[in-house]
Amino acid sequence: MGSFIDLKAADGQAIPAYVAQPAGQPRGGVVVIQEIFGVNSHIRSVADGYAAAGYLAVAPSTFHRVKPGVDLGYQPDDMTAGMALKAAVEALPAPGVMQDLQAAIGHAAQGGKVGIVGYCYGGLLTWRAACMLNGLSAAVPYYGGGVTTPDEIARQPKVPVLAHFGDQDHWIPLDSVEAFKKAHPEVEVHVYHANHGFNCDQRGSYNAEAATLARQRTLDFFAKHLG
Repeated sequence: MGSFIDLKAADGQAIPAYVAQPAGQPRGGVVVIQEIFGVNSHIRSVADGYAAAGYLAVAPSTFHRVKPGVDLGYQPDDMTAGMALKAAVEALPAPGVMQDLQAAIGHAAQGGKVGIVGYCYGGLLTWRAACMLNGLSAAVPYYGGGVTTPDEIARQPKVPVLAHFGDQDHWIPLDSVEAFKKAHPEVEVHVYHANHGFNCDQRGSYNAEAATLARQRTLDFFAKHLG
């Protein structure tokens, strides 16, 4: 089990983050970026999972600048609230939440080389981090909504990227995934027979087979680039 600490962003803002420590010497650091539902029990369990795999895991509250203490579930009302919070974060003046991710990377670096993984909106932020931020050695966006739009495809990653998508994801059309793959042959892309949110065991779209395979690929990717 982890605990919450406060990170300090470049502008001096304190940003809460859930930190899970590995049992022994860390094999690296992993920044875990939340969905639109906050650093909820699912994201905390994901961070705990990376700590169990030997990494210092840091999950910053990327909604803190617009609303502190967000911890939503997965009902329709939660989805509506989360979408509104995402819109508010996207509307922040630059660098907005990216400086909070940079602070999380800085903390995770205590564990060694740093990877970043994010889910849903966190997948989009993970892609941006791979292209814009410093101190990363690998990035893994899961079904990042918006990653396959022209503006995001135009970005160039500075570190190795492994991207997971689902072929039943109505938020991310498959033709846009193909466009992303064509534009970024350097990115390792995997498409699963699964829906949006397939990694989350608290959602109806959870797909155990896809989640297990994607996690193993992610752990192998981190072992390769953070080792």
